Amino acid sequence: MRRVREFIIESILFLAALSSVATTFAIVSILVIESIPFFRHVPLLVFLTDIQWTPLFDDAHYGIMPLMAGTLVTTGVALLVAIPLGTTIAIYLCEFAPHRVREIIKPFLELLGAVPTVVFGYFALIFVTPIMQKLIPGLPGFNMLSAGLVMGIMIVPYIASVSEDAMHAVPKHILEGSYAMGATRFQTAVRVIIPSAFSGIASAYILGISRAVGETMIVAIAAGQQPNLTLNPMEPAATISAYIVQVSLGDLPHGSIGYQTIFVAGLSLMLITLIFNILGYFLAKRFREVY
Repeated sequence: MRRVREFIIESILFLAALSSVATTFAIVSILVIESIPFFRHVPLLVFLTDIQWTPLFDDAHYGIMPLMAGTLVTTGVALLVAIPLGTTIAIYLCEFAPHRVREIIKPFLELLGAVPTVVFGYFALIFVTPIMQKLIPGLPGFNMLSAGLVMGIMIVPYIASVSEDAMHAVPKHILEGSYAMGATRFQTAVRVIIPSAFSGIASAYILGISRAVGETMIVAIAAGQQPNLTLNPMEPAATISAYIVQVSLGDLPHGSIGYQTIFVAGLSLMLITLIFNILGYFLAKRFREVY
């Protein structure tokens, strides 16, 4: 009887673990199956090299580069804000903040991560953009800079919280050894804690990157929805996720090329996230081997 109960519990746990794999496989399968008819009409080389994305116009172009550029630029701006700020907050909470201060800051930090992204989008459009226009004359009302800055603020809680948990997991005897050698708290944090916890910190960065790449409402509201091949963050542009939202709201016949572009864009977005996850895995693995 005991073996039967253990077998049932083990089976339930296995099915729970398998559900995530099955869900991922189903999503990828749908994206690939729906994208195949698109590539029968549009060559892959044209898709990757054409500098215009106008699939719904009479003069249709199917180059993913404008959407890819908008996605990478807004993500880059967001990471320039989130990685330094999130890592600094994590170091402060882990090594410098008194227990009472940490117990106050941590819930507020996690509460920031619970704010709906549409609120962040209008915050970027109504509050951040006017301030940036005063600092940068001629900045258009829709631009990737404001969207990226607010995206960075949005993903700070993810990076800070996961990084701080990874830093807290560093064994205490390593910290005590550092202090015994005469290192200061800052030196211990930078030279001991961060290298020792870097695999967890890298996971926090990958989580932040994935969150920024897939962000929709902020860029749809604050960055504009016009595909524009540019690496200048002070110009308007559209991202892959914003395009998916824009087209999904329209009335497209099932099976048309315009309808299939939704799945092609989604597949491209998933491949970008996969590449970042693979890079993060090898980066974390390298630091685990070094330290």
